[in-house]
Amino acid sequence: MEEQLTSDERRGAGGTAGGVPTFLLGVGMASAGAFLLTSRVVVHTGGFRFWGFSGFGLSLIPLLLGVGMMFFDGRSLLGKLLTFIGVVIIFAGILMNMDIYFQQTSLFATLMMLVLLVGGIGLVLRSLRPQ
Repeated sequence: MEEQLTSDERRGAGGTAGGVPTFLLGVGMASAGAFLLTSRVVVHTGGFRFWGFSGFGLSLIPLLLGVGMMFFDGRSLLGKLLTFIGVVIIFAGILMNMDIYFQQTSLFATLMMLVLLVGGIGLVLRSLRPQ
């Protein structure tokens, strides 16, 4: 037999007595705002430059040395370190060469996106505290 929980024993969002419906509404609002905001962003990347020259081939050297060392000895700490450094250099190079633009949008649409995002976060935080 199931025993009924009293109102003091019931728990809502985050283990508190906050409201689950408020939490779900907040998550929905924040998700919609984040989706609408990020759908207006355009990302463009240029060439991979290193001191003014195309440095992509140079950035592959530690990655390829590390992979080669790991094929020779799978437990090689230096091989793992070189592989990790090579991957970090490549991702850093990609991120540093990205241009991010916000597409032309009306002020009303921008405000609605931001209000949905920030209002949703506020509702989620409110639902996590005891009422």
